Amino acid sequence: METKLRQRAVGATAKLGRTGFPEIRSATGGEIAIVTGPSQPGFNPLDLLYASLAGCLVMSARIVASELGVLNRIVEISAEVTGEKAKEGLSRIETFEIAFTITGEIDEETRQTIARRAENEVCTVSNTLRADPRFVTTLKG
Repeated sequence: METKLRQRAVGATAKLGRTGFPEIRSATGGEIAIVTGPSQPGFNPLDLLYASLAGCLVMSARIVASELGVLNRIVEISAEVTGEKAKEGLSRIETFEIAFTITGEIDEETRQTIARRAENEVCTVSNTLRADPRFVTTLKG
């Protein structure tokens, strides 16, 4: 019997008028407002980048834990992601800082394996950030 995987629509559109903040809409209809003030609650573009990496890492860690047969011994997996902007050259994140916390009844070696494999093998976001992806830009209408 052949298993058919449902494909999720992917992508996002940002819109911005002459004033105000960008509004982001996912291909599946999710919406998020962007903020830019230092004390405004919410997400700015870099927060979204960190959030994408953090979300991908915890889901990837759960996949690895399942593959290793230890998922039933894990209570929680979290990944805190921050970064440091480059001091010279183009505006960019030079260093991503990732702090995994994996709680449950598993040994340190297994925790290390889960974190390493999640980041270096499974997570599409971390793999993409390391791979120097190609950009194809067009102008519409």
